[in-house]
Amino acid sequence: MNTTIVGGGFGGVKAALELAKNPSAQVTLITDKPDFQYYPALYGAATGHSHLESWVPLQTIFAGKKNVTVIIDTIESINPATKSLTSATGTKYTYETCILALGTVTTYFGIDGLDVHTFGVKSADEIEELKQHIYTDVVEGHGVDKRYIVIGAGPTGVELSAALGSYLKNLSKRLGQRQSKIHVTLVEAAPRILPRMSEKASEKVAHRLKRLGVDIYTDKKVESAIEDLLTVSGNSMVSDTVIWTSGVANHPFYKANAGHFELAPNGRIVVDQYMSVGKDVYVIGDNAATPFTGLAQTALHDAIFVASHLNRLNTKQELVAYKAVQPPVVVPVGEHWAIFEWHKLRLSGWPASVLRRAADFMGYSDLLPIGQALGVWHAGSKRNVDVAPLASTKK
Repeated sequence: MNTTIVGGGFGGVKAALELAKNPSAQVTLITDKPDFQYYPALYGAATGHSHLESWVPLQTIFAGKKNVTVIIDTIESINPATKSLTSATGTKYTYETCILALGTVTTYFGIDGLDVHTFGVKSADEIEELKQHIYTDVVEGHGVDKRYIVIGAGPTGVELSAALGSYLKNLSKRLGQRQSKIHVTLVEAAPRILPRMSEKASEKVAHRLKRLGVDIYTDKKVESAIEDLLTVSGNSMVSDTVIWTSGVANHPFYKANAGHFELAPNGRIVVDQYMSVGKDVYVIGDNAATPFTGLAQTALHDAIFVASHLNRLNTKQELVAYKAVQPPVVVPVGEHWAIFEWHKLRLSGWPASVLRRAADFMGYSDLLPIGQALGVWHAGSKRNVDVAPLASTKK
């Protein structure tokens, strides 16, 4: 059984690991980055946590997996008729079975200036650029910015806005700079923060953020951005540091190859009961139009399902239809505090933060041997170790 997987996120890596358990299987993973990005920890990487908890080299994950080949390349098109994939360099790859797990990309919804005048936290380059900007302001004696604005009050925006204040204070102290009042503002277009969680969870988190000194603006639409000015619902907000955490769209690969896929209204791909989109092609994770899509746990669930499905096909066992499973959601809101929600169960405070740490360990152990997972997880317990960006060593 030969399987080609496109995408090195939760879904793609987990599918490769599951399929590789069969010694007779041959797995090719094609991805545009040499590292696996642990998305839930990115806010931490932007606020002084160890980068080790956010990026894990694929060679570490697949060490010892002789039946897995990792190729660093960018796939741009698929031809189901010839069962082939073509990369940006024109290289063609043939497949017997293909699993597409390309993840999502940032979108600015066409809002003028956001792509130029805001910072992001969804990649290593974006995070280093943000940290360099903050570090330069502080180290050159300007002090912290008068106002830091985080746009988007989903989990990442909430996590980042909660952690930003303590990071800035710690950075100023470590660099011996003057302490000044830090203003962090969280802006959300929806009527409440964490709109995918319950109203009670949103209320608890809003109260926690206010105690941390975060100003919350909900039901406010960002209209434009220039160098040091953000326009929100007709009002101007002055800031040199605007961080965009909102807005994701399905990977442009699918629109570019629209003739081979059926797009759902939300831009994701319609799949059948086996997560297939045609003969020998499967779409999983954030790309698939399934319930609870967009969550790491869902991508892992999809990967396990498709790997099991392919094994059943190979051994001519009875096939089982896909069943969506609602995963729990845990959002950290500052140090030693989190909100946990699963169905009607809800916890907040320190107990929920313990659950979050446990969930992170489970996330790492899904992809790494226990010893390595423990090492990466332990790195995440070290706060404010990376106060400066890598580029700052040149100053």
